[in-house]
Amino acid sequence: MIEVRDIIKDFSSVKRQPGLMGSIKTLFSREYTHKRAVDHMSFSVDRGEVVGYIGPNGAGKSTTIKMMTGILVPTSGNIQVDGITPYEQRQKNAMNIGVVFGQRTQLWWDLPVRETFSILKEIYNVNDADYKKRMSFLGEVLELEPFLATPVRSLSLGQRMRADLAAAMIHNPKVLYLDEPTIGLDVVVKENVRQAIKQLNAEFNTTVILTTHDLSDIEELCKRIIIIDNGRKVYDGTLAEIKSRFGTMRRLELKVKNPYAFKAEPLRAKYGLSGDELSCEVVDGQLNIELDRNRIGIQEVINEVLAKTELVDMSLFETKIEEIIKKIYRNEVNME
Repeated sequence: MIEVRDIIKDFSSVKRQPGLMGSIKTLFSREYTHKRAVDHMSFSVDRGEVVGYIGPNGAGKSTTIKMMTGILVPTSGNIQVDGITPYEQRQKNAMNIGVVFGQRTQLWWDLPVRETFSILKEIYNVNDADYKKRMSFLGEVLELEPFLATPVRSLSLGQRMRADLAAAMIHNPKVLYLDEPTIGLDVVVKENVRQAIKQLNAEFNTTVILTTHDLSDIEELCKRIIIIDNGRKVYDGTLAEIKSRFGTMRRLELKVKNPYAFKAEPLRAKYGLSGDELSCEVVDGQLNIELDRNRIGIQEVINEVLAKTELVDMSLFETKIEEIIKKIYRNEVNME
C-alpha cells in the first residue's frame, strides 16, 4: 500500500546577520543554512496495517507524513501510496487518504457538524447510498448523534476529535494518517477514540499511520512501530520484539519481615552479574529488586529472599514501553 524508498528532505533558510547592517547586508548578499530533516528513509506498509510512526520532537515525523500526503516534495527518493506518487498527483491522492491532526480541524467552525459532513460528501463525490451507509456506521462507532446539530465551535475537544475522525472517513479512504489523535482527551474519551480506530480498521481494512507521543496509544493500536531519530530510521519491527530485546528488566517489590536480610552481592557473584543486572534497595520498609530476566530467573531471586526472611506480599512489574523508548531516544541501547 505504501512504499517509501530512500527519501531525503532538505530545507534551506536564509542566514540572518545580527544588527541593522547585518539586515542590510542580507538584502544584497544572502547566505543559506541547510538542514536535513529526513535522511535516506525507507519502509513499506501493507494494506490494512496499523503502524506507529514515532520519534522525539524534531526527528522528522511530520516532514515524512507531509511527503506521504503530498504536501511536501522530497529532495530525492520516491514515495508511492497505492501506486500514486502523492506530490505529483495530489488530487488523486487526496481521494485515497484521510488525515486527522490533533491540534487542527478540517471542520467548518461556524457550521453544525452535520452540515460539515454534507459539504465533505460533495467535495469527495460520495454518492447518497454510500454516504448514508457510512454515516450510519460512523455515527454508531463514534457516537455522533448527540452533537450532529451542534456548531463546531461549541464542541468539546473529545466531540471535535470524534467528528474529525468521521470527517476523515466519509469518503472511505484507503489510508488514514493520524497525528496525535488523542491529545488532550480524558481517559474515557481517549479509550472511545481508540476503539473507534480499531473498528474502522477492522470494518474497512483501512491502513493507519499513527504518530503520537502517547505510547499507550501505540500499545493499544499498533503491532508494529517505526522509530526515527534525526531523520533516520532506528527501528522497524513489532512491539513484542522491542520488548523482548530491550525490556528484559523486571522489578520485584517485596513486603518481607526483614527487608535488610537479603543482599544482592552473593547472587551477583554466583551468577556473574553486574550491578545493572541485579540490584536491590529498601524503600519505606519494602525490598525492591531490579533484575535482568535474561541473566537470572525471578524464581532464583525469590528463593534467595525466602531463605533469608519471611515473605508477606509480592508485586512484579515489567519494563514499561515508555522506558524502553526513552532509552532508545537517549541512545542508551544498541539498536544493531
